[in-house]
Amino acid sequence: MSQGQYVAATYAVVFAFVLVYVAIIAAKLARLQREVSDLLELARGRDGRRRPSAVAVAEGADERP
Repeated sequence: MSQGQYVAATYAVVFAFVLVYVAIIAAKLARLQREVSDLLELARGRDGRRRPSAVAVAEGADERP
């Protein structure tokens, strides 16, 4: 393997890591936007039924009747 091939392989690995990192951050951002949207809806009182508390949702519990 020549030096050029090693450099190209290194760039490919770094690019793959950056791509995975960006995908993870995008997924977290989408989840955070959904949670903020739900909290705004709850705060504005649009939903008449009882919803689980934010702490219970964060801990994985569900208080649905």
